[in-house]
Amino acid sequence: MKMDLITNQFFIGFCINFSLIYIFCKIPLMTKGGWISAGILGTILWGCLSWYGWMSVVIYLLLGSLVTKIGFKFKKQQGIAEKRGGRRGPENVWGSAATGLFLAMMTKLNVANVLLFEIGFAASFAAKLADTFGSEIGKRFGKDTYLITSLKKVERGTEGGISLEGTLASVLGSIFMTFIMFHLSIISTKSHFIIVALSGFLATLSESIIGAKFQNKYKLSNEMVNAIQTSIASVFAIFAFISYSHFVN
Repeated sequence: MKMDLITNQFFIGFCINFSLIYIFCKIPLMTKGGWISAGILGTILWGCLSWYGWMSVVIYLLLGSLVTKIGFKFKKQQGIAEKRGGRRGPENVWGSAATGLFLAMMTKLNVANVLLFEIGFAASFAAKLADTFGSEIGKRFGKDTYLITSLKKVERGTEGGISLEGTLASVLGSIFMTFIMFHLSIISTKSHFIIVALSGFLATLSESIIGAKFQNKYKLSNEMVNAIQTSIASVFAIFAFISYSHFVN
């Protein structure tokens, strides 16, 4: 009976996701492959975390796509705009969501630790929205950009470059995504909120360090760096939650 319910949830998710994609696929937010990938991702998320897990990622994808459009003409002139006019392809979908998807699936495979996986899931997307906000707003509105490892002034769009404006946008992005996760009841307490928001921001700083020190050296793709960043956020959040729980108990 329980397996039937899970199977039905996946079927419901499949029907809803691909019906919506059929209706909205003409909107230039994603490539054809991106839409298909989003449909597969959404189906699995609905099956594992029901509508609230699915909705959190839909909101993330919409916000991430919209913020990419901010000042796009200027960024294109500077040669630092996202390719394909900011439309997300399959590599963007999976690079951003692979960690969250794994943790969502773990909520079904290891039900004894659902809370840990949900906190990690929330942190992974808080980190990604923080990264997107910081990168896109920093590239458009950042007055001065500095390499995070040396604080030497660099050009906009340099891997590992940070600006005051972009850093503040990252903080806002992490808090905003955590707020969404909180109101969708994926996380449920103030301590969860603080842990997730802080983990998302710290992982974004870590991503900048990786970009500065290792991305060009080891020819890491942006999608690989994204996957590393979201993994760091999840590990931070899960470790912080375990440590906090041990301390208060």
